[in-house]
Amino acid sequence: MAFRSAVITFPGSNCDRDMAVALEQVSGTAPHRVWHGESTLPDGLDFIALPGGFSYGDYLRSGAMAARSPIMRAVVDAAQRGVPVLGVCNGFQVLTESGLLPGALMRNASQNFICRNVRLKVENSSSLFTSEYNQGEEISIPVAHHDGNFFADDQTLNRVEGEGQVAFRYLESVNGSRRDIAGVLNAAGNVLGMMPHPERAVEDDHGGSDGRRLFESAIARLVAA
Repeated sequence: MAFRSAVITFPGSNCDRDMAVALEQVSGTAPHRVWHGESTLPDGLDFIALPGGFSYGDYLRSGAMAARSPIMRAVVDAAQRGVPVLGVCNGFQVLTESGLLPGALMRNASQNFICRNVRLKVENSSSLFTSEYNQGEEISIPVAHHDGNFFADDQTLNRVEGEGQVAFRYLESVNGSRRDIAGVLNAAGNVLGMMPHPERAVEDDHGGSDGRRLFESAIARLVAA
């Protein structure tokens, strides 16, 4: 069965092509490219990706304006039906602003833009997006962000931790994220937001391939279904 995916592009997205290339390289099928102003998604999608960048110039709050784009109503509807949705960096910000994920992304504690490889721990290896990793495994994925400081109140954090919604955790000081959370799932497990860029780590020639298994996890699970 062919894997049908889509990458959403907003004004200011700059990682949409990277995401599309990664999805095609791993799945063998080029994703649909969907512009933010469209109101519907292609039929029969298996996977939706919201890429990194600076949608709408990060005005108001990062991801706030993109979350109100016409296409996001269709993305929210698809997510609520169970379609897997991955948001990376700015895409993570859009997912929190749209209410699909808990918490918010604030300015980095250092007040500096951070662009480097970081060490992560796989906290949940049983999700749709992480089943090809080992529980507790250490991986290396690049980050590139200015507003990646994940924040939620203690009650929300306790619930997220208790229900296994933390997918990845930083193993080093990066941006000030509470409890070092680098990636979080929704309660249903079909939506993942993360600040590190797995699409930039799908082949060793680019400095590492630890991100590849995230896409392999989703594709294997969805094709098998």
